Formats: sequence, structure tokens, C-alpha cells
Amino acid sequence: MISFLLSLAALVLGYFSYGVVVEKVFGADPSRRTPAYTREDGVDFVPLSWPSIFLIQFLNIAGLGPIYGAILGALYGPAAFLWIVLGSIFAGGVHDYFSGMLSIRHEGKSISEIVGIYLGRKTRIAMIAFSVILLILIGTVFMSGPAGLLTNLGFTGLLAQSNFWLAVILLYYFIATVVPIDRITRSIYPLFGAVLLIMALGIGSMLLIKGYEIPEIAFGSFHPDGLPLWPMLFITIACGAVSGFHSTQSPIMARCLTNEKYGRRIFYGAMIAEGAIALIWAAAAMSFFPGRVAGLGETITAGGAALVVKNVSLGLLGPAGGILAILGVIACPITSGDTAFRSARLTIADAMSLDQRSLKNRLIIAFPIFAIGFGLTLIDFSIVWRYFAFSNQALATIVLWTSAVYLSNNDKFHWITTIPAAFMTAVVTTYILQAPEGFGLPGSISYPAGVICAAVACGLFAIFLGKRSLSLALLSE
Repeated sequence: MISFLLSLAALVLGYFSYGVVVEKVFGADPSRRTPAYTREDGVDFVPLSWPSIFLIQFLNIAGLGPIYGAILGALYGPAAFLWIVLGSIFAGGVHDYFSGMLSIRHEGKSISEIVGIYLGRKTRIAMIAFSVILLILIGTVFMSGPAGLLTNLGFTGLLAQSNFWLAVILLYYFIATVVPIDRITRSIYPLFGAVLLIMALGIGSMLLIKGYEIPEIAFGSFHPDGLPLWPMLFITIACGAVSGFHSTQSPIMARCLTNEKYGRRIFYGAMIAEGAIALIWAAAAMSFFPGRVAGLGETITAGGAALVVKNVSLGLLGPAGGILAILGVIACPITSGDTAFRSARLTIADAMSLDQRSLKNRLIIAFPIFAIGFGLTLIDFSIVWRYFAFSNQALATIVLWTSAVYLSNNDKFHWITTIPAAFMTAVVTTYILQAPEGFGLPGSISYPAGVICAAVACGLFAIFLGKRSLSLALLSE
């Protein structure tokens, strides 16, 4: 229990210490006019209060990620606490802050456009395709998942039909994607964000009040299938530590931020809050079931992470917990799904330079992406989604390297992004080389190969810095 409490305290301390360092290195300027004012259009660029933006950002990036990811990560044992804390403070918070603030500094551009500015035109094209595909996949799964859950709630007749709920969710997604952001998002999301926070607070409190024995931090993997911590844990727990999906969501809120001084509260702060959610659910998953990890593994096998959420919520909070669990398991993926489609629309619009003040232009983009999304619901995602976790962390790695280039170009302390970028490079390369859905290579090959890839990435970055220094020296002569 001491490790759990210290981990929560470390997250709070990280926000008030390292978060301030990140903000100072970036150079947030309260006097600069933000895109919410310079490009205000009443649709996507709409000034909102920072508390509203925080709750919207928190729900956008969280959804089920810090719950399901933390539950699956808990199978590896209490070492998950370390990754959540260190990842949130030194990687996830930095990643989210820079993806949001760089968008603000570039007139609210999508992350693919920002990557293109700093890593080149070819990278931009690849990022546009990669981001749109990833976002449509996320939106599609978050149509199918909630539809299936609603179908199994005990309704009869039409309400027991998956296609009915799929149609309802699809209609909601479409409306939420094309209407101005303050029509639905500002009204509903803060409420759902508050529910997610209250739910986690209740779970965490009851763990302590009822005296559950939360394991102390220990190194080594406890996974029932014998999976190693490196790199599997660092891919499994994504949204609770560092997640590339967040970089597609931060620009949405960057278009609504009224002052750069709120950036740390919203972007870095939402990541820290998500880390706290992940810590609580990881602790609950490790300590609630008989036999600890073994009991957790049996529950996941029987009904997945959703059954873990249901059992933990009912067991710790009673009937009220059951209601919160239903709200969380159904509402949270829906709110992540609609912003995924909205972000896909904005990414395409930025790439095409298509003004989104016109409803016609929004519909021109929305109809095709929703047609594709609906078509994908008819396909078995069991194979496609094995690659999602890797793709998610690969995107985070690219954004961290982009941020490192930005800082170096502006003669700022780039190491706060370079170090986590190098670390994540090792993670994603080792994973894809070792994982069964990747190349399936043994650790004797994948481990050193991952380190070598990270070293090569650092070497290329050093060459870039050297060329830049030479160019500046020649210009000064």
C-alpha cells in the first residue's frame, strides 16, 4: 500500500515540479493571442474556459484507456506502478503538452501538419495517412464495443439488437463530428469526465477503507503467460503512461484555449490525472481478486477487462458502483470515438486546406470517413487490433522526436523530449521485433536490436544538430 500511496504523491509532485520545468523550457507566453481568437470560426475554433477544456481533454484522451490498459498491465505485477508514474511525468505529460502547445503556436494545426513542418514533407504525408487510418479504426471500434455492451444489458425486442445500437451510436458520432464543438462536447463531456474521476476516486478510497492489501513495487514480471516486462508492459499500458492517440486530440483543445498559461493545467495536467486513474485501477486489479494476478487473469479470460470493471465496481461500491461502471464502460468509449472521428475530419481538412466554417465542407469529409467506419464494423478486428498498441506508441515516439527538433531549432533544452523519444524508440522497435504479431524474434535478437535502433535514431538526431549548428555558423560569418 505504501508504494501505491507514494506513487500517487509522486504524480502530484511531478505536476508541480517537472510540469513547471517543461512549461519553462517551452516558453509559454500569456501575452500571445491564441488560435481560439485569431481563427475563431464558431465551429472548431471556439474560446472555452480552461476548466471545461481540462475535463474535455481528460475525457478525450482517457476514455477506457487508463482503465483497460491498467487492468491488463496489472497482470505484470506492481512494476506497473513505476511505469505509470515515470511514464506520465517524463514521457506522457511532455508528449501531451508539446502536441497541444505546438498546435497553438501553429494556428491550431493537426499533429500530422506539425510533424511535417519539423520532420519534412514526406513524413507529413505518411503521418496524414497513418493518423487518419488510426483515428477511423479507433472510432469504429468505439462504435462496435459500446453497441455490443448495450445489447447485453438485458433489453428485449429492438433494443436487444446490436445493429440498432450501432445505428444510434453512428448517428450520434456523425452529428458530434460536424456540429460546432461547443454544441455537444462542451455540454456533455465535462459531466462524463467528472463521472470518470468520481468513479476512480470511489474505487481508490474503498480500496484503502476496506483494507485491501495492495502489493508493494517489485521488479520482475508476474504475468500468468510468462510475458516479460520489457517491452510488453510499456506497450500494454499506453494511455496511463504515454499514448500517441493523445497527440491527435490535443490540437482539438488547442483551438479552444484562450491563454497559453493554461497549457500546463490542461495538457500536462490531464495526463497526470489519467496516470492517477491508471494507478487506481492497476491497484484494484492487483488486490481485489483471490490469488491476486492469478485471479485477475482468470477473470480477464472469462469476460475481459469489462468483467473486471464490473466485479471491482460492484464489489467495492455496491449498486451505485454498478451504475457508474455502466456509465464508464459505455459512455467513455463513445466520447473517445466521436472525438476520434472529429479529429480525422480536422486532419483531412488541414491536409486539403478546406475551410470548415461551411457545413457543406464538413459533410464532404464526414460522409466518406463514416462510410469507411461503418464498413469496417463488418470486419473482424481481432487481427487488425493486435497492431494498434504498437501503432499508438509509434505515433507517440514520432511526436516526441518532432518536439525535440522544435526545441533544438529554437535553441532550447531538447533533452526533455530527446530522452523519452529515444526510450520509446527502443520500446516500439523491440516490441515489433519480438511480439508474435510482429516478427516473433527471440529476445537475444530483439533486445539488442531495439537498443541499436534507439542509438541510430539518436545518432541521426545528433547529425541533424550538427548540420544545423554548421548552417548557423555559416550564416553568422
